[in-house]
Amino acid sequence: MDKHGLAKFLRGKREQVGPADVGLPEGRRRTPGLRREEVAQLAYISVDHYTRLEQARGRHPSRRVLDGIARALRLSDQERAHLFHLAGEREESRSAEPVREVRPSTLNLVNRLTDAAAIVVDDTCAVLAWNPLAAALFEDFSALAGRERNVIRRYFLHPDPERRYYGMGSPERFVVTAVSYLRVAVTRYPGSRELRSLVEELLAGSEEFARLWNSQRFHIERHLRQTVRHPRVGPIELDFDVLTVPDQEQQVVIFTAEPGSPAYESLQFLKVIGAEQAPAGA
Repeated sequence: MDKHGLAKFLRGKREQVGPADVGLPEGRRRTPGLRREEVAQLAYISVDHYTRLEQARGRHPSRRVLDGIARALRLSDQERAHLFHLAGEREESRSAEPVREVRPSTLNLVNRLTDAAAIVVDDTCAVLAWNPLAAALFEDFSALAGRERNVIRRYFLHPDPERRYYGMGSPERFVVTAVSYLRVAVTRYPGSRELRSLVEELLAGSEEFARLWNSQRFHIERHLRQTVRHPRVGPIELDFDVLTVPDQEQQVVIFTAEPGSPAYESLQFLKVIGAEQAPAGA
């Protein structure tokens, strides 16, 4: 049980959940988020027990307590898995390694998004599938070797610092989310040699990754607005939305622009110039 990591995670998530999110009145509050007693009430545990957990003084929480806290804080599947990991509990994995097969229905969805760039990644940030517009926007993933087709590996280990994050104007929030997904994968697949090798490679090859990994920082964002500087069309302001594929531990990341905007016109141009050289992949 990582008492201090658990305490930090609980405090951070509590501050992100507003009273309205859980059906409570706003009232006058000195700090953002829920009060400790409100979380305890929603989780059906004592205020003292929850307070001790947030202060890194609590005893090992049971699975029932963890389930209650996860519900109270409206945790996603990934955040719930991380909560259990910090508390020293492991949820059963469906397999020894991450699922790399993409469902036909998911592939169909990705390829039908002709005005949006879309990729499918797993919790290790490996790119499993993409549509032609995503290849035109970022790169031809089909030309990459399997181990190189990993967004987080590219960011921290690409030999050219100018190319490692696809020209994103401020990639920091994206990077924290990517590393958080990797933490979830390590929790779900504790026996995975591939995952262990990837983390070891990142720790050895990137001081930036080592600092972030050792900080135990965990935060997953499912919507971002980011400017991508494309070498042929210049800056494109895009919305990123992350959709989870149930039971697959995979994410569909969709990059869109407001119809009629300059960014939308840039995507349309990329669709034309990238059609011949950027086939769909899986």
